Amino acid sequence: MATAAATFAAPRVHGQATATRTLRIVPQANLTSLDPVWTTATITRTHSYLVYDTILGVDANFQVKPQLADGWQIEDDGRTYIFTLREGQRFHNGEPVLARDCVASIRRWWARDGFGQEVAKRHDSIEALDDRRFRIRLKRPFSHLLAALAKPNASPCFVMPESVASTSADQQITSWIGSGPYRFLRDEWVPGSRAAYARFEGYVPRREEPEWTSGAKRANAERMEWHIISDPATAGAALQSGEVDFWEIPLHDLLPVLRRNRNIIVENRDTIGTVGMLRLNHLHPPFDNPEIRRALLLAINQEDYLKAVVGDHPEMFNASYSYWTLGGPMHTEAGADALKVRSVERAKEALAKAGYRGERVVQLHASDFPTIAAQSLVTADLLRRLGMNLDFVAADWGTVVQRRASREPIERGGWNVFHTTWAGPDWMDPAAAVGMRTNGPNAWFGWPTSEKIEALREQWFDAPNLAEQKRIATAIQVEAFQVVPHVPLGHFLSPSAWRSNVTGVLRSPVVLFYNMGKSA
Repeated sequence: MATAAATFAAPRVHGQATATRTLRIVPQANLTSLDPVWTTATITRTHSYLVYDTILGVDANFQVKPQLADGWQIEDDGRTYIFTLREGQRFHNGEPVLARDCVASIRRWWARDGFGQEVAKRHDSIEALDDRRFRIRLKRPFSHLLAALAKPNASPCFVMPESVASTSADQQITSWIGSGPYRFLRDEWVPGSRAAYARFEGYVPRREEPEWTSGAKRANAERMEWHIISDPATAGAALQSGEVDFWEIPLHDLLPVLRRNRNIIVENRDTIGTVGMLRLNHLHPPFDNPEIRRALLLAINQEDYLKAVVGDHPEMFNASYSYWTLGGPMHTEAGADALKVRSVERAKEALAKAGYRGERVVQLHASDFPTIAAQSLVTADLLRRLGMNLDFVAADWGTVVQRRASREPIERGGWNVFHTTWAGPDWMDPAAAVGMRTNGPNAWFGWPTSEKIEALREQWFDAPNLAEQKRIATAIQVEAFQVVPHVPLGHFLSPSAWRSNVTGVLRSPVVLFYNMGKSA
């Protein structure tokens, strides 16, 4: 494919312009949901970092930094936090960002986010003291509060106007006014085709240099356009011709061609890497049966999935028999023996013993998301070889994001399995790992239930030191390989590619398009 792509004619991208004030991006997927609380989709988070701001940010050392906040005070032996907002911050409609907006946004966020739910459970009160200050009182000290409000991984606590943040967390918002460096141009949004943003002239960046989600968020491009190009060859040709400026996740097969172009830079923005996942629905047959979920583990070969994404480039991937991020402080292979078997025959035997009787398995396949699609095809082949009754449903990623929220049985539009990917920090520890929640109806899509994992998670938050946290995280993982909320599929690197005149590309495990501009 890479050789052929070099000869493709450059496609026409709508609204073609050569002005350096417009930055044209091919994002990783179609943008269908604009609500960063309702969905954990990475594309929605990327959109939200342009449109909204956060109270706190985090730097490359995972240190919490003020963002919308000017600072904070901790009183009452760690039971009271008072946050003061920076002066001069405004929403895109011209209204000032007030403490009550932050309070409403935190309340909506913690109703759905796993880490946020922990804060909600431990808080005694939250209230605006005046226009610039708000206070959180805790029932007892909780040392993770600042980290929760600052976390860059799904889902960050973005600040919205109180009128928007009053929307139920189970319903998607219908107004997209933020206070971030870019305004979302709703009238130009065509799902499946394009989205557009304009510099918010009223945004006042911090003075510190940008680092991860902390520091100055500069709108160096006057206008930003996202062009949804699902065909990798077309996207590659557009980048080579200069009709687009930045391609978030190029197909790995095309990287050699792009690297040979002296006008293109190919680089890993994120050195932590991406985590692959096969998510299972615990509500409906056949994966409501834990023995069937465990049987599936026996057939998984992580290397098959990783090579499907990056090809035969071992420097670009690592198998990881763990639910925790490779290289992170909680990483362990405890309890992962089943994932190392890699035997279809053993899995078939276990499926028969578990009582699989040919129930239909609906697999959602995101055909327009190359890294996810590649892994999804491996699973489809595997399920067929296991003798499972596969119903393979291909759709764009935006449709998958919407449908995976359905708890209905498959006869009424539900699902059994789907693939997704996460940024490395999303699985760094039990606080970050949204998908490790096992609180049933309040869990992430798939809705696993395990009182034991939930109890261990509570203990992890109260652990007095790193050694005790690691011990508890290991116990969580051992139990997780019995419950199987999902199947971990290893880590891989996803380089980005951009024209050499693009400036300000931030190195971060979270995709951040602010600060980027374009020289003549």
